[in-house]
Formats: sequence, structure tokens, C-alpha cells
Amino acid sequence: MLGDPRTVRIAGDDTAGIHRRADDADAENRRPERRGPHPGGAGDDAARPVPEAYCWSNLTSGNSARALWLLLLPFMVANIAHWMRPAAPARHPAQRLYDVLVRLVALSLTVLLTAAACEVALDLVAWQCAAAERCAAGKPWLGPLTGGWWAQPGRRLVLAAAAPVALTALLWWLSHRTWSAYESASPPPRPPGPARPLPGGERPALSLPGFWYGRRLVSRLRAAHTAAGLLTVAAALLVPALGHDRRPGGGGVPAVWGWTLAAAVAAGWAAVVVVVVRRGRTEAEPDERTDRWASKVLPGAALGVLALVAGYAAWSRPEWSAAARLPGTGVFAWLMLLQGVLVAALAATAYVLHRATPPEGCAGRCAMGGLGGAAAALLACGLGGVLTGGTAQRIADWLDRGGTPGVAGGAVAGPPVLLSWQAAVIPVLLLVVVVFAGYAAARTWRTCRRIAPGIAGSYEGEPRESASRSRRIARAVALARLTDSAPALAAAVTAATLLLGTVALAGAALTGTPPGPAADTWPGPLPALADTVQALGSWLMGAMVVLLVAMGRRAYRDAAARRTVGILWDVGTFWPRAAHPFAPPCYAERAVPDLTWRMCAWTELTGGRLVISGHSQGSVLAAAAVWQLDPATRGRVALLTYGSPLERLYGRWFPACFGPGPLNALAREVDCWRNLWRLTDPIGGPVLAGGDGAPPVDRGPLKDPLHYGRTMEHPLPAPILGHGDYQADPVFDTERAALLDRLAGEGRRLAVPGQAGALVPRPGS
Repeated sequence: MLGDPRTVRIAGDDTAGIHRRADDADAENRRPERRGPHPGGAGDDAARPVPEAYCWSNLTSGNSARALWLLLLPFMVANIAHWMRPAAPARHPAQRLYDVLVRLVALSLTVLLTAAACEVALDLVAWQCAAAERCAAGKPWLGPLTGGWWAQPGRRLVLAAAAPVALTALLWWLSHRTWSAYESASPPPRPPGPARPLPGGERPALSLPGFWYGRRLVSRLRAAHTAAGLLTVAAALLVPALGHDRRPGGGGVPAVWGWTLAAAVAAGWAAVVVVVVRRGRTEAEPDERTDRWASKVLPGAALGVLALVAGYAAWSRPEWSAAARLPGTGVFAWLMLLQGVLVAALAATAYVLHRATPPEGCAGRCAMGGLGGAAAALLACGLGGVLTGGTAQRIADWLDRGGTPGVAGGAVAGPPVLLSWQAAVIPVLLLVVVVFAGYAAARTWRTCRRIAPGIAGSYEGEPRESASRSRRIARAVALARLTDSAPALAAAVTAATLLLGTVALAGAALTGTPPGPAADTWPGPLPALADTVQALGSWLMGAMVVLLVAMGRRAYRDAAARRTVGILWDVGTFWPRAAHPFAPPCYAERAVPDLTWRMCAWTELTGGRLVISGHSQGSVLAAAAVWQLDPATRGRVALLTYGSPLERLYGRWFPACFGPGPLNALAREVDCWRNLWRLTDPIGGPVLAGGDGAPPVDRGPLKDPLHYGRTMEHPLPAPILGHGDYQADPVFDTERAALLDRLAGEGRRLAVPGQAGALVPRPGS
């Protein structure tokens, strides 16, 4: 980033910090213009910009424990759905409904994860395997569950409930720990003076002082989701015990006590839902308050109810015996139905908001017509189903090594039938992806053939090379354009997932058996096809879980693999945790205040100007930090972005925060902003901002490669740079110098020019 192996950190810590070249460590103290009000006589060294680098990679890939965040992938995707809402006016009545629906989807994922842990620990292990002599044989670790005081079914369930309770406690601890480390950075104080509003009179969301300070909401949601996890375990213990006490000839005191506890669990769930839907984010100002009742009382009350339910389930019932599957496993079907209803309502709400979006708020470039958030929510539910279902399938196979769970002759009844139907639709969904990939490949090939003949003509005055040179450049351009096909792929996968999920739910409800046995009476080759699809889907579902765990294990041990995984977190964890508190933490709530504080403090102390430059995701951080500056400081700052996804990815998928309206407002507020882009870049592109009195922002497309053929000055072929090495283009230095000159030439005293950067040259750097 600095082009010098000798660097020193001048601010920050090992997680994220500001670095300089060793020779520039005390550049301000050496400069003559510091001693007088007028620059002059400083020489070339005094006029040279001092480069600084802000390194934030350790926020996403520094600690090996971050590899475990892969298991939180569904939570992260659900949180992203919150920020993908259309750019309708903030006061539109459907905005609050959209936020509430996303938070309810996120809550259902916590319940799904906890219910899956209960399915494995309580149903497969304690209820089915421990009660079957054939399954328990050869498993000495099941000894406490098969003899002695714990041998009764209710007591076995209570002992096994320690696993899902420990999982809930782990999620709470991770959320609390990362909340303290990432989301406690306060923004710098700003003098009064609103940011330039959007055409509708609203301020851009990212310019609000409290946008990057969501402690209050995260605290409240963490308490609600923790309580939801504990209440899910309580329900898993209560349903079978109460079902036994309600049998003919039962009743009495245990049944009355069971119904009382059922009412307490229901009241706890009502309180959880109220806390989740009651209030969203407060962004107008940093909110230091805490909701004591929600944050402190609710989890403690849920834990107390769980303890009472555990005592009730452990009550002596000598006549109780375990058979088939654990009562209450039908909750998976109800959860899937609930998630489908919530996603459908979210899609309808997003459609209403998209229709209410003013033309300048989207300009026809919103991904999926504003339905990106609903698609992300459905993807989160699908990922949650794959992870939980695959885990249950693999553990059931491991427990019943001598047979097949759920099939005649198996030692255990296996996981719920719905999980088998979900597994059976995975091969069909993958077929949809393969078909789309084939279409995209054919389209890329046609694009390459169409544009290849004109490549050489764009390099005037350079020698012509063979046609293969043009084809390689054209192929890079065509492949870069595939990024623009992502909304179509997302729409196809979303539609297929919704349809196939409906089929799986209906099939499980109507037949009550896995797809293979359910198709035995079908004509022709359909039974064999159903068996094949079910077996293949079960294998794929388990393989996905194993692959995810293997990736996490490798990333835990290998820093290079961890940086690769960190690329996923660059986008996924950029956004504050507004929907799911157990999602990986938002690194921008540390990085943006870091950059904002540095720019404010440096310009205030030195009276100088600076250029903040950012590549790729760094350009998003740079823009977000400039948005947070007060108008006086923003007038001393120039913005240089390159390889930037600000419009191409963020503007299309997150129109409320990065759509045409907010980007144009930023271009009007930042007088000095230039954006560099290439046709061969699959991530960066023009930001399409400026105009209406503001200077144009985009400069491009830049030539890539820089030279077409071999010359005496360039005897070897120039590489195709694509998304990286923008600094190698002479235009980069030209534009940076022009920004500095422009800052100094607008009647402003240039005391100590500098460059602060959030640079990410390429993945893995």
C-alpha cells in the first residue's frame, strides 16, 4: 500500500491502524510551513504529499477464531436483507413493516438453529438412539443415558438439553464479545449543520451521526434471540412430557403443572416477539441508552422458565417409554411455513416500497425490481435449512451405522420427514444453476466474438498483434460483464427455491414419508428416480455441511485461507447488525469512525487538506467516512475511488443507502471526487454521479491493458490488470495530483497536504 518495506504504525492497534513510511513518521514536525501562516520555501519535500495507509484486514480475517463465522452465514445473509430495502421515502408507512418482517425472519432462523440442535441432541441421541439397544451398543459415551437415574426418557431429555443450551450461550457470548470489540467506537462530535438532503428533502442515511452506532438495538435483539433460544429448548422438553401427562389415565398435579409452564412459555414467546418488533434502529443521533427490561430481565426470565420446565420433565414417570420420533418435531414444517409466509409478505412490502420510490431514487437500476431483500431473506432460510438438515442427516447416519435411518431395518427412526424432502429438491435446484451457468457461458462467448474485432482499433497508433491478443482482451471484458447478470441468476434461484420449497413442504405433509417410499406406487421409472434424487440430495446436503466445516477448519489454521474467507465478510459484515444480533460483527462500525476521527483530527491540528483514496471495498469505506464528516472538514477532503463497487454492486442491491439519490448528494457535497474504472473490472465500475451543478465524477474506462502491442518502449506484452493495480496506470497519479491542486487552488491554504487511504489492492493482500 505504501510502496516501502519500512513502515511504522502511528495510530490504532494490531486490529486496525494508520501506517506511514518510516521516513514520514514525523513529517509534520519537519515542515517549515508549520511555523508560519504562509507556505513557501519548503522545497520539494514539503510539497510532497505524505501517504498514509489504513489497514483494516484484521477486522475480517485477522483472528483464527473468525473462521467459525462461516457457521453464522444464514444470520449474516438475513441481516443483509434489512439493508436491501428499496429507496422509498423514509416516512413511507411500509418502511417499518419491512424492517419488522426482516427481524421476524431473523428470529425464525435462531429458532431453527436451536430446534436443529434439539433435534440432534434430544431426539436422535437421547430419545431414539439411547432407547434402542441396537443403536446404543458400542457407544460407551451413551452410558449416562441408558442406565441409572437418567434412564427415564424425561431425564434423558433434560441431560441432552445441555447441548442446545450451551449453543445458545455460545452465540450470546460471541455477540457480546464482538459487540464490545467492534461496535463500541463512537463517532467524532460534529458541529450543528445538516448534511445536504436528497431531492425529497431527506438526509442520506449514511450521513446520519448514529448510523454506525447501533449498540442499543444489538443489545435488545441479543437479549430477545437468547431468550428465544432458551424458550425453544424449554418447548422441546415440555411438549413430550406434557403429551405423556395428557394421555388417557394421566392428569393430576403433573398435568396441571405442565399446562402452567406451557402458559409461561407462551408468555415468554409473546414478550420476545414484542421486543423484536417494537423498535428499530435510531440513526439520527448516537443512542447511548439501554433497554434494561429487554436486555437484562428477558433472558433471565427465559432461563428461569427453562429451569422449571427441566424440573417438570425430570419428574419421575416410570411407565414412560420412548418410541419413534420425539413428539414436537413437526415444528420444522411449521417453521418452514412461517418463513415462507414472512418472505412472501416481505416481497409484497418491498414491491410497494419500490413503486413508491421516486425516479431519481433508483433510475431503473435496482436489482430484481427492488425484491433483492426478499430474495436474500429466502436465501438465508434456505441456507439455514441446508445447514440444520444436513447436520441432522449426517448425525443420524453416524448413529445408525448398520442401516439407514427412517428405512425399515434401521436402528433409529431418523430425522423428521421434511428434512428428507428438503434434501430431495437440492439436486433440482442445482440443475437450475447449471442451466443458467450454461446460458451465461454462451452469452459470454457471443459477447467476446462481437467485441473482439474492435479491440485493436481502440489503441490508436500502436502496432497490431495477432487476433488472439484481441480475443484475450475481449474475453476479459465479457467475463467482467457477468457481474451484471447476477440479478437474473438470483431471480431464477429465488423462484426455483420458492417453488421447490413449497413442493417439499406439501409432499412431507401429504405423505408423511420420505420421497423414495412415497413414490413406490408411481408408474415407470419415477420410483427409482425419486430414490436417486433423495439419496443424492441427502449426500449433497451432508457434503455442504462437511465442506463448510472443512473450510472453517482450514481457515482456522491457514492465514491465507482466512483472508480468502475474509473477502466474503468484506461485503457481508460491512452492514451494522440491524436484524440478527448473532450475525458476524460489523467491522465498519470500527473502521468508519477510525477514518472519520483521523480525518477530523488531522485537518483540525494541521489546517491541511487530504485525499482519501480507496480501492474496491476500501472505496465504500472511504465514501462512508466522508459522508460522516461535518461540512467544514468535508471541504478540506478530496475523494479518489478506483475499482469501486459503489454503484455497480452497492447501488443496485442497496438502493436506499447507495442508490442514485445518495451518490449524487455525496457528489454535490464533495467538490473533489474522481472515480477510475475499467471495462475489464468485474467488480468496479462508474458511480454515475455528478451533474446538476456538480463536477463529473467518473474518469474512464481506462485502457486495459495499457498497451496493445510490442514497441521499443514496451517490448513485452502488457498484462490485463482487471480489478487490481490501478496505481500502475499513469492516470492514477495524474488524477491524484489534480485533486490536490484543486484543493489548493480554490482559495484554500494548503498547509500539509496528505493522503489517507483505505486501500485493498487485491483479494488476499
